[in-house]
Amino acid sequence: MKHKVHSESSGCCSCEHDHHENHNHDHNHDENHNHDHNHDHGGEFNLKDELLPLVGILSLYAPGIIFENQLHNTFYSIGEYLLFIPAYLLSGWSVLKTAGRNILKGRIFDETFLMAVATLGAIAIHKLPEAVGVMLFYKIGELFQDIAVSRSRNSIKALLEVRPDYANLQTEGELKKVSPNTVNIGDIIVVKPGEKIPLDGEIIDGNSQVDTSALTGESVPRSVRLSETVLAGMINKMGVLSIRVTKLFDDSSIAKILDLVQNAKSKKAETEKFITKFARYYTPIVVFLSLAVAILPPLFIAGATSSEWVYRALILLVISCPCGLVISIPLGYFGGVGGAAKRGILVKGSTFLDALNAVNTVVFDKTGTLTQGVFKVAKIVPSNGYVEQELLQLAAKVELHSNHPIAQSIRKAYGGKIDEFEVRDYEEIAGYGIRAKIENRVVIAGSDRLLHKQSITHDNCQLEGTVIHLAVDNIYAGYIVIADELKEDARLAIQVLKGMGVKRTVMLTGDNQAIASRIAQQLSIDAYEAELLPEEKVNAIEKLLSTAGKHGKVAFVGDGINDAPVIARADVGIAMGGLGSDAAIETADIVIMTDAPSKVAEAIQIARKTRQIIWQNIGFALFIKGVFIGLGILGVATMWEAVFADVGVAILAIFNATRVMK
Repeated sequence: MKHKVHSESSGCCSCEHDHHENHNHDHNHDENHNHDHNHDHGGEFNLKDELLPLVGILSLYAPGIIFENQLHNTFYSIGEYLLFIPAYLLSGWSVLKTAGRNILKGRIFDETFLMAVATLGAIAIHKLPEAVGVMLFYKIGELFQDIAVSRSRNSIKALLEVRPDYANLQTEGELKKVSPNTVNIGDIIVVKPGEKIPLDGEIIDGNSQVDTSALTGESVPRSVRLSETVLAGMINKMGVLSIRVTKLFDDSSIAKILDLVQNAKSKKAETEKFITKFARYYTPIVVFLSLAVAILPPLFIAGATSSEWVYRALILLVISCPCGLVISIPLGYFGGVGGAAKRGILVKGSTFLDALNAVNTVVFDKTGTLTQGVFKVAKIVPSNGYVEQELLQLAAKVELHSNHPIAQSIRKAYGGKIDEFEVRDYEEIAGYGIRAKIENRVVIAGSDRLLHKQSITHDNCQLEGTVIHLAVDNIYAGYIVIADELKEDARLAIQVLKGMGVKRTVMLTGDNQAIASRIAQQLSIDAYEAELLPEEKVNAIEKLLSTAGKHGKVAFVGDGINDAPVIARADVGIAMGGLGSDAAIETADIVIMTDAPSKVAEAIQIARKTRQIIWQNIGFALFIKGVFIGLGILGVATMWEAVFADVGVAILAIFNATRVMK
């Protein structure tokens, strides 16, 4: 059961803080290092705005290439300089500016420094087309990267559109449908039956029942009335509510999720960290190797000229530029995050994609995660001469005036029309059930304890699930079993996980042993623990973490506030976000926006595909660069081959990285 929710709400905030706040240290260097590769555009990415500068550069560069000989033969080659230098500055200004800024800050050896030295050196030895070519193709590579990042970000934004995106704002006696982010604190909004409450607030008029499963994981709706607080994400079930807003839209779970995902780059995967460190040591080695190539051969090789070996050294600098790795690897992870978002899975950082690769134990909460969290009549067992339809009709009549979800499920199962005048002397017996007169017969409906209280003889006291017993004139008439339904893809989720090689599937629940055992059997779950309080779920996760093995990780999937501490404690915390609580969503590393448990397996598949693509990029880039470095030193490769080895590898790696989006 999930009735201990409020005792856990304060604890989950600290868990959330501990789990996430410490990811952002020691990244200042990396962010500046990748300044020109990780464009965070102030606004939306606009392809037309990005293409215009390229068109301008090409309008200078193309005639320069076509008429290179004629321009070169002008007075002091002034024609060549007049075309190529503006093209060089237009295409390479951001690289030159970043290199200069980094040098002033004491960070000399990065890819922008290599690009700047190589191209300025090429200009110095009068290789202008090659210098512009390097910068131009580098800019084209950046454009491909920006397009890929934009696609990924748009996938995330499109995903969030499934959230409620309007509020009924009350203005001067009329209702106006507006975006929630335009609503201010103190404004009055109206929420109609069936609508999701878009902002936190206080009820100033009306009363209703609200589905709180989004916040608590509890399937039983809660009655709300005047002066009570309601939260964004609750679903209004019955009456019309007028609510005074107490929190801005920016403080809602929707805004927080988008912010968390867009800032996911602060949570770097181990592979990304490795490449950043690799580039830090690799770059100075390349610079000193290039100096040696430029200086030593003319001193020791007969007939070797300084201009020839300086040119080879510059080629070596361009070939060695690690931008193919620096761009494509973070982009590969960002593509993985975007690809997951397209499938309804929010991943808050590349480090969590990497962690999913090592998951060998997946732990599920039950209510709201593997089950629907809604009541439905599952079984009718009449007794003492009654038949099923007669027993269901009696139950529907006696429950006529009750708003409890169990009563609603019984009336829904009956489906017939009930005459209110048939039901008299209606009385709720607090904690036990209901008594009423129907056709001059006294009918009671309630728990096993009610039968004992009324001294009514019956056969079985130990029945599985939520059971409503009925008696007519103190004679037992039978019972109705109310069950929570499994989610449609719950079985598939467990099957696919096992097929993927996940060693253990576990279920943790607050429900009783009988229900837990039945659900575990139906789903073929390896192990379960039942009748757990929220703090006991944390202890259960601790045990699983200690037995997962050195290289194995534990993922926990939950939905309510009382799951937040467990989500925070697991190696990978996964929240059901379609109706999941704000606390669970904020604490989780991954959010399943569609509430489908089968998405857990899909998330692991995306993580594996992402890692495969990342290592393909690393191997491909290092192999090609190694080959061309050798050719450059031998004098076989020209600056054009250097351009291919540098920018060509980067573009191919970017295209490969975007495959994970599909």
